[in-house]
Amino acid sequence: MMGVMQGDRFELGTPKGPVSAAWHDAGGRRTPAMVVAHGAGAGMDHPFMSGFAAALAGEGVSALRFNFPYLEAGRRSPGSPADAIASVVAAFGAATARAGGAPVVVGGKSYGGRMASMAAADGLPAAGLVFLGYPLHAPGKPDKVRDEHLYGLAQPMLFLQGTKDPFAQPDVLAAVLGKLGDRATFIPLEGAGHSFERSRKDPPAEVGASLAPTVATFVRDHT
Repeated sequence: MMGVMQGDRFELGTPKGPVSAAWHDAGGRRTPAMVVAHGAGAGMDHPFMSGFAAALAGEGVSALRFNFPYLEAGRRSPGSPADAIASVVAAFGAATARAGGAPVVVGGKSYGGRMASMAAADGLPAAGLVFLGYPLHAPGKPDKVRDEHLYGLAQPMLFLQGTKDPFAQPDVLAAVLGKLGDRATFIPLEGAGHSFERSRKDPPAEVGASLAPTVATFVRDHT
């Protein structure tokens, strides 16, 4: 089971140096894949990340998770957005090579999903975007919305969001989704917080894994 959770480990080259990465192969011909970027406070080996990636592969969508350079270097604060975006681009290239021509979507948890969307806004030819708790604004600051770059994206987007997420006030999220129109698919998780937890007892690996069927269905239906 541990091998399934960890995937096949490798070093991913980025402009800031090599970082840790793992490939979870779903097998089969023309199997779509997802680049899964981690949140700002926890890396690729957080149980939420490994649980989600392993379960996604089990649902027929390969997954590539990786560390951003700042976390690989042992720092807690994210580096420049340019460094993060370049890392997403590198991960997309690695996933595309491993997927053998199948579609590759990008996304991730919170900060990672936002960096993936910024890479797409810069021209990354991802087949779609998957946001696991998109951080539209800082908690308590719904007047400062980080959304402008989303409206220029042509790719289909999946927003999985807890209804108690302090990073996405419901009325703010509704306004953004309204502007995106048919490009956006919204799946609310009733009573869930920013990390989709409903209580402190929820095992993060199981929480992450529980999102995989919905994401896999979206990927298959939109790529």
